[in-house]
Amino acid sequence: MTPPTEKMSELSVNPPAPKGTAKRDALRENEIAVQKMWEDAGVFESDASDDGREKFIVTFPFPYSNGHLHIGHAFSLTKSVFRAQFERNMGKNVLFPFAFHCTGMPIQAAANKLKTEIASFGNPPKFPEDDPEVRAKMEQALKAAAEAKLAKQNPDQKAKGGKTKLVNKTGTGIVRQWNILVKMVPEDEIPQFVDPYHWLNYFPPIGVEHMKHFGSGVDWRRSFITTCVNPYYDAFIRWQFNVLREKKKILFGKRNNVYSILDGQVCADHDRSEGEGVGPQEYVLIKLKVLKPDHGQERHDKMKKLLEKYGDKGIYFVPATLRPETMYGQTNCFVLPEGEYGAFYIDATDEVFIMSERSARGLSCQLYDQESNEYFTKEFGKVECLEKFSGDELLGLPLKAPNATYEKVYTLPLLTISMNKGTGVVTSVPSDAPDDYVALKTLQDKPDYADKFGITPDMVEPYHVVPIIEIEGYGDASAVFMCEKLKISSSKDKAKLTQAKDETYLKGFTMGVMKVGPYAGQKVSVAKSKIKDEMIAAGEAHLYFEPESRVVSRTNDECVVAATDQWYLAYGEESWTQAVRNHVIDAEKFNAYDAIAQSKYEYTIGWLKEWACTRQFGLGTYLPWDTQWVIESLSDSTIYMAYYTIAHILQGENNLKGDLALSPCKVDPANLTDDVFNFIYRKGFSMPESTKIAPDILERCKKEFRYWYPMDLRVSAKDLIPNHLTMALYNHAAIWDDEPELWPKGYYTNGHVLVDAAKMSKSKGNFLMMEETINTFSADATRFACADAGDSIEDANFSRATADSAILSLINEETWIMEVLADEDLRSDTEMKFMDSVLINETNRAIIGSANSFSNMQFREGLQKCWYEMLLARNNYRSWCVDSGVPMHETVVKKWSEAITIMMCPICPHWSEKVWKAIGKDGFAVKAPWPVAEDEDKLLSRQAKYLSDSLDTFRKQTGKAKKGFTKVSILVTDSYPEWKLNTLKWMQEKYDDGFPADFMKQLKSWASSSASDKKLIKLTMQFASFTKKDVEDIGPSAMDLSMPFDQGEILSESINYIKSQLNLKDVGMIKLDDEEASASVPARNKEMVAPGKSQMWFS
Repeated sequence: MTPPTEKMSELSVNPPAPKGTAKRDALRENEIAVQKMWEDAGVFESDASDDGREKFIVTFPFPYSNGHLHIGHAFSLTKSVFRAQFERNMGKNVLFPFAFHCTGMPIQAAANKLKTEIASFGNPPKFPEDDPEVRAKMEQALKAAAEAKLAKQNPDQKAKGGKTKLVNKTGTGIVRQWNILVKMVPEDEIPQFVDPYHWLNYFPPIGVEHMKHFGSGVDWRRSFITTCVNPYYDAFIRWQFNVLREKKKILFGKRNNVYSILDGQVCADHDRSEGEGVGPQEYVLIKLKVLKPDHGQERHDKMKKLLEKYGDKGIYFVPATLRPETMYGQTNCFVLPEGEYGAFYIDATDEVFIMSERSARGLSCQLYDQESNEYFTKEFGKVECLEKFSGDELLGLPLKAPNATYEKVYTLPLLTISMNKGTGVVTSVPSDAPDDYVALKTLQDKPDYADKFGITPDMVEPYHVVPIIEIEGYGDASAVFMCEKLKISSSKDKAKLTQAKDETYLKGFTMGVMKVGPYAGQKVSVAKSKIKDEMIAAGEAHLYFEPESRVVSRTNDECVVAATDQWYLAYGEESWTQAVRNHVIDAEKFNAYDAIAQSKYEYTIGWLKEWACTRQFGLGTYLPWDTQWVIESLSDSTIYMAYYTIAHILQGENNLKGDLALSPCKVDPANLTDDVFNFIYRKGFSMPESTKIAPDILERCKKEFRYWYPMDLRVSAKDLIPNHLTMALYNHAAIWDDEPELWPKGYYTNGHVLVDAAKMSKSKGNFLMMEETINTFSADATRFACADAGDSIEDANFSRATADSAILSLINEETWIMEVLADEDLRSDTEMKFMDSVLINETNRAIIGSANSFSNMQFREGLQKCWYEMLLARNNYRSWCVDSGVPMHETVVKKWSEAITIMMCPICPHWSEKVWKAIGKDGFAVKAPWPVAEDEDKLLSRQAKYLSDSLDTFRKQTGKAKKGFTKVSILVTDSYPEWKLNTLKWMQEKYDDGFPADFMKQLKSWASSSASDKKLIKLTMQFASFTKKDVEDIGPSAMDLSMPFDQGEILSESINYIKSQLNLKDVGMIKLDDEEASASVPARNKEMVAPGKSQMWFS
C-alpha cells in the first residue's frame, strides 16, 4: 500500500482566505474574461435546427426601463437563467431571449415630473427641503397627514411612533424625480430626461450590459424595446390587435375606469399623486331591505321618519361583497358605530340606499343598465342625500336579507370596518368569513360588550352559523375551522385573520362545493357567476366598482370608478374563458410547478373580465383603427414571446430601437403588413404575393417560429398571476385558437425576495441594485446566494453572508480540484476500495438528484445536492484516505471533479468554465453534456450510512467514556433476538408500499398480545417505531431479518480511519454471534447492539 504523500496530506478543503478582496477580485476577473469568450463565440445564440436535438425556450417578463435592475429582478431572473443552462447541459437547443418594456405612463409621468421640478426650482434645482429646518417641517407635515389618514380609516387603532411608510421608503419622505435620477445618471445629463424618449435611449442599453455582467446567457440578437419608437415591434403589436379584433375579442363601449370627478376625466397613471397602477375592482351590492324598527330604541327615530316617507320605494342597506354565492349564510349586517352614513336616492331603481358618501359618489358615475347605458343617478357624478346617519343610529335595525336562511337579521357593530373601502356596510356570513365569525361570536359570548352598543340578546343569540359550502379538509364551515385551527379569538388577531381569510376565500372558490340553493352540488367556481346574475336579474343586487386601492389625482381628488367609453378586451367571454381553463387544468398541457400557483390561475380565470386595453396618454403603439388611443402596457406584452422567434432576423444585435440601417436582412418595417405576419405566425395563410420582403427571409421567419413554439417555460414573480400571466394565456388562446398545441406549456412563479430576512428598504441599507451586488460579491457568488435563497411561491431570503461565503468556497474548491488532479501520487490501479466506490456512488446520486431538482425548478434543493452534499461526500472520502494511509484514486477524483463542475454550471457558470478548462476539458462548460450517472447503488448507500452512523455513535460514546479504560472494542452482531425477529416479520406483513394509517394502533394491540411483560411491550413499541422511520428513509430493506452486507468487513477496512477520527490508539472488534469471543461483554452492552447498529465497549 502506497502511503499518502506529504503534498496530499497538506491539501486543505477550506484554506484560510487572504485578507481583503483578492478572492472576489479573482472571481470578477475570471467572469469578465469568460463573458468575453462567450460573446466572441456566440455560445448563447440559438437558431432553429434540424440536428434532431430537442428544443427548449424559456422567457422572463421584460423589465420596465425607467431605472436599473435590482436584486429582486436578479432573484426572479435566475430561475430562468438556471433552468436554461441546465437544459443546455442536458443537450437541448436552448433559447433564452430578453427585451425591455417601455410602454405606459411611468416614464412619461417621471419625465413630466422632472420638467415641473426644473421649471419650479431651477437647473440644477434648489429644493426647499435642502434647508434642514424646512425639511424637518415638511417631514412632520407628511407624518401628521399619514397619521390623520390612519386614524380616519381605523378609529380604534392607536397611532404608533416612528417613521411613516413613505419616510421609511425614501429616507426623507419627500420624493423628487431629480434625486432619484442623480443616483443613476451623471448630474449634467439629467435635464435631458424631461424628454420621455431619452429614457428609452439611455436605460435599455445599460440593462443589456448589467445582464451580461450577470452572465445571463441571453441571445442578445433577439432583444428589443417596445412602443412605436421600435417600428418592427410596433408593426407586430398592430397585427396582434387587428387579429384580436378580427376574432371579436376587442369591443367598444362604456367600461369602467379610474376617474376623477373633479377633473372630469379618466385618471391615468401620470395624473395620479397616489395609486399608480391601480385598476377597477368589481363588487356586488347586496340589497338588505330595512324593516320597521321593533325594539323601541330612540336612535331609530330618523329611520322611522325615512320609512314613513320613502318606505314604499324601499330602503336598503347595500354592503359590497366579492362573494355573492355566500349570501345563503347571512346572519346579520355590520356597520361602524362611529362611521358616517347617508340615505341616498337612486333614480334608476327609485329606491333609497344606505351607504357611505364616498361610495354613493362612486355609484353615481356607474351604469345601472349596460344595454341602455342608463346610470344609477340622473346626473353623472351627483347623488341626492335624503338623510345622514351615524353608524350608531343604524345599529339594531331589522333587515330582510336576500337568499338568507333567517327571515330577519339585525345590524350589529364591527369596529374594524374601513370607511374608505366598499360602502361602509358589511354583510355577515360567519360560516365562510373568519372576521364575521369572530365578530358575531364576540357579541354572543360577551353580552356586556353587546349592551354597550344597545344590542339585545335576541339580536344575536338565535343566529347560528349556517353551513353553505363544503370544502374538502375544511368541512362545511371553513371560517369556523380556520379560526379554531389558528386559535383566533379576537378581531385584534389581524395577522391570523388575514391568513384565515386568504385561505378560506381561495379554497372556497377553487375547491368549494355549494350545499344549498338551486346550485347545490356544483363547484363554487361554477355557481358563483350564476348566483350573482340571478340576484341582479331579481333586483336583489347590483354591480358596483371602485379602485382596488386608494387613488388620488394630482388635483387632490379621491378617484372613483366611472363608466366611460373605451376599447376593451372581452376577457371572461364564456368560450374564451373555457378554452383557457381547460388548458390550465390539464397537467399534460400546462405545468404551474406549484399547487398554490395552480389554484391562483384557476381563481384568476374565474374572475378576470373585460379589460380596458387602451389609454389616451403615454408611450406605446397606437390602436391601428382608432389612433387617438394608445395600447396600454398589460395589453402589448401578452404574445411578444412569439416576436422573439424572429427578432434576430428583423432587428439583430445592438439594434434595440429597430433601426433599418442595422437590420441584418434589411427588412423595411413598412413592409411588415398583416399578411406578412399572418404567413409567419398563423396556420393556413400563404405567402403574400405583393410583399417586398424576400421569400427566403419569410420562410426563415416561419421556420423559426414553428421551431421554437410553443414556449416551454415562462418565469415570473407571483404578482403577475392575476394580470400578465393569465392575460398571456388568453391572448395565445385567441391568436392561435386553432392550434392549442402552441399555447404556453409552463409557468413558474416565485415569491418576493427579502435581503437578510428583511424587506428591501433604502433606509435599512439593504436595497441592492444588481450591478452593485455583482461588483460587491461577483456574479457567481450573487447567483449562488440567489439559488440558496429559496424556490417556493413564498418569500425567499437573499443572504449577503451566503454570497460572501460563496466567494471563499468557490475559490477554495477551484484551488483544491486543480491541486489534487496535479498530484502525481494519486492511485491509478483497477482496485476500488470501499470508500472509492462510496464516493462514485454518492456522485451518481448527486448527478441524478440535482437533475431532478433543477428540472422541477427546485434550485435550492439542487444546490444542496450538487454542492453541499458533494463537498461533504468528498470531505469524508478525503479524510478516510488520509486517515487510512491510502492515496485517493485518480478515476474517482476525476469523476467527482468533472461532475461537480458541470452540475454547478447552471448556478456558477463562470467558475465552471475556468475549472473545466483547468482540468483539461475541451469546449465550453456551458455546452458540455450533463455528467453520466449509473443508478444509485442502494445497498452501497446503506453500507456508507452504516459506517457514517457508526462513527457518529462511536464519537458520542468516546466523549462520554470514563477515564481509565484500557481496551476499546466495537461490538457487532448479524442477528436479532427472537422478539425483534417476530416484530420485523409482523411489520413485513403490514407493509404494502407503505404502512397502514393506523399502524401504531395495530402495533400496540399486537405487542400487548405477543409480548410477555410490560417492559418487553415497551421495547417492542420502541423498536418498531425506530424501524418504521428507517423504512421511510431507506425503504423496506430496513426490515430485512439479517444484514445484507458484512458489517465487520466495512469496519475492518476503515479501522485506521475510525482510530484517527476518535484519536484512539487501538480498537478491536467482537462479534456477539461468537459466544466464546463475546462471553466477557456485559449483558447491558449486548442489549444495545443490533444488526446495523454497532456500539463501542470501553473496558
